[in-house]
Amino acid sequence: MATDSTEVFTTVTADRHAEVPPTLAEPVPQALGLLDQLGLWGNLGISLLGFTGAIFVLQPNGTGTPTLSLAAALAAIVVGTVLGTLGVAYSGLPGTRTGAPAMVLLRGAFGARLSYVPTIANIVQCIGWGVFELVTIATAAHRLAPGLPRPGYVVIGGVLTAGLTIRPLGAIRVLRRYATALVLVVVTYLLIEMLRHPLPAFDHGTWSGFWVATDTVVGAAISFAPLAADYTRHSKSGRATVLGALVGYGVTQTLCYVIGLLTLLTVARTPNDIYGAFIAVPLGAACFAVLSARELDQSFANVYSTAVSIQNLRPLWDRRVLALAISASATAMALWLNINDYENFLILLGSIFVPLFGVVVADFFGVSRGRWDLSSVSRRRVGMLGAWAAGFVAYQLINPGYLSGWVSAWQAIDRAIGFRVESWMSASICSFVVSAALTLAGGALVRVARHVRRPAARTAA
Repeated sequence: MATDSTEVFTTVTADRHAEVPPTLAEPVPQALGLLDQLGLWGNLGISLLGFTGAIFVLQPNGTGTPTLSLAAALAAIVVGTVLGTLGVAYSGLPGTRTGAPAMVLLRGAFGARLSYVPTIANIVQCIGWGVFELVTIATAAHRLAPGLPRPGYVVIGGVLTAGLTIRPLGAIRVLRRYATALVLVVVTYLLIEMLRHPLPAFDHGTWSGFWVATDTVVGAAISFAPLAADYTRHSKSGRATVLGALVGYGVTQTLCYVIGLLTLLTVARTPNDIYGAFIAVPLGAACFAVLSARELDQSFANVYSTAVSIQNLRPLWDRRVLALAISASATAMALWLNINDYENFLILLGSIFVPLFGVVVADFFGVSRGRWDLSSVSRRRVGMLGAWAAGFVAYQLINPGYLSGWVSAWQAIDRAIGFRVESWMSASICSFVVSAALTLAGGALVRVARHVRRPAARTAA
């Protein structure tokens, strides 16, 4: 029989000096208030990859295809950010209520052993993005100060990332206290600078590809859903969790994409010239230096969440040792791996988490109603894998991404089954709805079956 999740994790109200314990066997300090959550998610919403990713909004169907109108692109950014951020906020809320990190929460939805499947996928995803962020940081820093070779910046970024992961709650407080206001000043200044240039007419372009563009923005936000509870488990309240993600991440990701979009439409000569365009504006080098240094919060989040995800497999392993080992590994891979087309693979991997958290949210709030067994012996719930898989298939049928071989395979499946992608279809929305609906339907069938069995058992007695 499932037990209440609070019997597994003990949460304690803590002060601003509290820190994350080394293992999952110790009490969980809930020490982050609304301002801390706003600072964390506000910083995570800004990314150098978000600025450059605006090209996927402007040209959602690929290079050489018609561009969206400015009105369509702005609408895709706002709609995609709202939908993705809602997913992050409500994926993090079970962490606040139970004290469990993100991958441990999946024990409640899938059972302890089956939760290892998404956990391993998340470990691969987090390490991959951690490597990619170190490369991005090094590339940006080398652009500003080419005197030091790019590998030198990779090593510096890896060392700083490792330092942040040792005291994660302290790192979040530092972000809130020092980085958030400075970053908001920088992005506001860049927005004003880009708005000083003439813009195309709002209706010049097309709306074709709107939902593909929206999926790109949803994917950027929802990529944090598998990490959210690692931080919201330390939130003082559900209000701080939800508002921190919705307002903090929502505002800054919107600004990030809008600035990238305006830069592409005004001063950037090519999609690869956005960094140069930033540096070229007055005070641009200083602004770009702030954004490059702030990118460390992305590598920190990916490395720390990798360590916490591993603890779902080995709860008594020290997360500090894990974080140091992961930081060293990510640094080594950033130095030696060729990451051409790597981002497209990570985007594909991230698409599995949209339907996954459709299952999690529907089950926690609609079926189990907060009563999950998060112990290491929680029973398997194989039906949840079916709901997850169905949502993943729905996503790929509509938007298989950008890897050519993978895209061709799903297009062949579309033709074989006679499936036609309509312009109104959003892969993110449809896959989430499919997984959530199947989860709710499965829960309803279980309740009906229990109701039928009980009278039969009383009659037999």
